[in-house]
Amino acid sequence: MLGRVSWLFLLATAIGLAFTINAFVPLSNHKRFFLPSFLFSWLTIELAAHHLIWQAAATVVFVQMGALHGWAGWVAMGLVVVQWTGLLLLILQGSRARHTIADTLHGFRAARSPHAIAWWRLLVPFPLRVAHTRRIRDVVYGRAAGRELALDVYLPAEQGRLRPAVVQIHGGAWVIGDKREQGIPLLLHLSDRGWVGFNVNYRLSPGATFPDQLVDIKRAIAWIREHADEYGIDPDFIAITGGSAGGHLATLVALTAGESRYQPGFEEADTSLQACVPIYGVYDLVNRLGNRRSHYRDGFIGPVVLKAFYDEEPEKFHEASPIDRVHADAPPFFVVHGDRDTMAPLEDARVFVERLRAVSRAPVLFAEIQGAQHAFDVFLSPRSIPVIEGVADFLDEVRRRHPAAVAPREDAAEARGAVA
Repeated sequence: MLGRVSWLFLLATAIGLAFTINAFVPLSNHKRFFLPSFLFSWLTIELAAHHLIWQAAATVVFVQMGALHGWAGWVAMGLVVVQWTGLLLLILQGSRARHTIADTLHGFRAARSPHAIAWWRLLVPFPLRVAHTRRIRDVVYGRAAGRELALDVYLPAEQGRLRPAVVQIHGGAWVIGDKREQGIPLLLHLSDRGWVGFNVNYRLSPGATFPDQLVDIKRAIAWIREHADEYGIDPDFIAITGGSAGGHLATLVALTAGESRYQPGFEEADTSLQACVPIYGVYDLVNRLGNRRSHYRDGFIGPVVLKAFYDEEPEKFHEASPIDRVHADAPPFFVVHGDRDTMAPLEDARVFVERLRAVSRAPVLFAEIQGAQHAFDVFLSPRSIPVIEGVADFLDEVRRRHPAAVAPREDAAEARGAVA
């Protein structure tokens, strides 16, 4: 019996060590193991402290059951030391995000906001709802292709003056995802700072063909401006953010303001944005750097998202690539990307930032988050908390600098309230 416990201890430890190694060296180019490797890498990296706690508890249980009465148990203990060292390194890397964000925002933000995320929330791996945020679900903002398009609204408790708005676009490779799944920690934190948040759904491929997704998001922005009074929003200041495919779409929306071909039926609507924060976004659908598997463009982007062949219609791939859409009138950008991202290569983000900085008249900030995998901000971690707070600081500062002064708009809101 004791021998079996020793071998079971060794097996469990070997599996845990494999997960830790995969967190440092994920399989980014292996066709069969690419997605599982990403998933386990992501969960191990962002929940490293949780892994350390439950593995410590499991080790105590195994030792009490007599796992050290066989040589396999002692080998397992050696692997435990290696594994825990790796997890501690992951935790240390996560904590460095605070310094990265501080360095990126140094000289840009006027002063740190007093609003901060309570670190005790790290005890729960999923976001906890802020008690003073009111959420309105499934508000219909438009119709397309026989279906209603909906968004969720996040309203701060304090009312009485016009609020800046932020639009959140979910990711999911343009084919999956929902407004209930992503961007929640950021929206809750911004609501705590007085922002009105909108988490937007859009049509998904393969049923939708790009630029359907882009059109839907622009329609949502137009709808938000039309309903600004209803939600107490300053229509002169709307920002956008999103992760992965959502970062791609958010970036394109910010770079294509006023392009009527993406606004069928609402060509005259104002869909401009005053700030953009793409997080681990996708910036190149051409794969010009060759840092993705060959199947990415010709086996997925072409037939599923764009419904086109690159060798026949390369312009469609370039028009859908933010790298090719940069221009001088782009709004302020804060690009956030992890240096261990296997789903959206860091090199593409670097090229995008370099090209945008070369032409844009607005600030372009770029934070490379050490040790971060894709989707690192889905729940709270030592890494995501400073990123969320930094994004909020950036948006607050852009809002403060915006030419449309806040004070007159607040006076206008009070005047409307007095008339009512």
